[in-house]
Amino acid sequence: MKRQLMTMWVAGCMLALAACSGKTANDTAASSSAPAKSATSVPGDFGPPQGEPIHAVLGIPPNVPPPIHRDHPAKVIVDLEVIEKEMPISEGVTYTYWTFGGTVPGSFIRVRQGDTVEFHLKNSPDSKMPHNIDLHGVTGPGGGAASSFTAPGHESQFTFKALNAGIYVYHCATAPVGMHIANGMYGLILIEPPEGLPKVDHEYYVMQGDFYTTGKYREKGHQPFDMDKAIDEHPTYVLFNGHEGSLTGDHALTAKTGETVRLFVGNGGPNLVSSFHVIGEIFDKVYFEGGTHAQENVQTTLIPAGGAIMGEFHVDVPGSYVLVDHSIFRAFNKGALGILKVEGPENKAIYSGKEVDSVYLGDRAGPNLQAVAVAAQAHASGTLSKDEQIAAGKELFAGTCSVCHQPNGEGLEGVFPPLAKSDFLAKLSKDDLISIPLHGHTGKVTVNGKEYDSVMPPMGQLTDDEVANILTFVLNSWGNPGGQITKEDVAKVRAQPAPTPAAGH
Repeated sequence: MKRQLMTMWVAGCMLALAACSGKTANDTAASSSAPAKSATSVPGDFGPPQGEPIHAVLGIPPNVPPPIHRDHPAKVIVDLEVIEKEMPISEGVTYTYWTFGGTVPGSFIRVRQGDTVEFHLKNSPDSKMPHNIDLHGVTGPGGGAASSFTAPGHESQFTFKALNAGIYVYHCATAPVGMHIANGMYGLILIEPPEGLPKVDHEYYVMQGDFYTTGKYREKGHQPFDMDKAIDEHPTYVLFNGHEGSLTGDHALTAKTGETVRLFVGNGGPNLVSSFHVIGEIFDKVYFEGGTHAQENVQTTLIPAGGAIMGEFHVDVPGSYVLVDHSIFRAFNKGALGILKVEGPENKAIYSGKEVDSVYLGDRAGPNLQAVAVAAQAHASGTLSKDEQIAAGKELFAGTCSVCHQPNGEGLEGVFPPLAKSDFLAKLSKDDLISIPLHGHTGKVTVNGKEYDSVMPPMGQLTDDEVANILTFVLNSWGNPGGQITKEDVAKVRAQPAPTPAAGH
């Protein structure tokens, strides 16, 4: 017995050393007997690779590669390239991402337990930084990081045996590690059990990350990384799949009633823990922390930074199901929001059928905010027109203001004053008008001959250009007198002290 254990231990050490050294080690991995594993590990098929080598098909988020139907382990070759590129992080806002495969998260990798994986990491010649990869599904020092340090224009190679089934995070581990991860260098690798996963109708790939920019949320233009915010763990954005709107509008996930959905959800961090929730659905099963065991009938599941889950559910009624981090300000004020759009016949026995997307989704209830990006580009070039402001303001109003003031500007009788044909707005100076969304308004007002006593909270989350565009839209809609508010007008009022609240309020 001792001799057998010693043989298994030596085989495991040989594999780890081969991976750490950066050598190909195909012969070592292929000829080893079953690797040494603890008594609680799930058994697998650890025989030598069979057949010709297979080049892995990688999944581009939110898509995943097709399921594996092999009944034997194989040698699988994975080619992944690091690309540093500037991309939108929100409408009118760009950021320089560091990526695995040109996307955030990186390409989805799918192999079978027992496979021998030959990993090729390339670093684009255009990169400015060296990079490597640490795969949490690798048994060996650094998860491959020590064997994959790759300078720009170079390629590294190492080999590992996929010992443990599960869904695992991978990320860059080059110093400063936090900065590389914060710039988008993370993804998921699925190691399927030998028998495969239960069949479902749809599989999707979602990964949360927190981003740290010098400018505030949705501040337009190019935004650099802010190391101080990252160290203090104060993200500007918390996002699914790397940019705001990545899973909404035209990019929403889709399914039909009666179908089953499997979500592979990871959390790249680098700092925050995710409270992942699908509004209007309950997970039939959640394989928590990426492992083998499943919890059933789960509403919200915790995903640690550097961790992942696999969640499965069936959809019974049509509508928009909203994916959020239920640390809820992250969803509605930092961007951690996506949509699963389900089509099919209604089932009144389960749900009455009324949808209230605008309440949940804000400005993401409709198509993507293209007009906002157009206005931002026009402002940057000095060509912003009033019509472009109105178009952008209309999209922003739909999410920020329409719940109270209604899409038609009529307000709610006795509760929220109307904005349409408003004599109250017509009497305000430009600065007083701007002050209302910036600083809020409390107390009685008379609008079109009717008295209202409600509270308008300050909209401090809005940027100067967003306030300007919304007000320009309101001034030029529903029979109001017209006019134009500029970003510079708003900046001037923001710099002034807030007005003193009226006595008694």
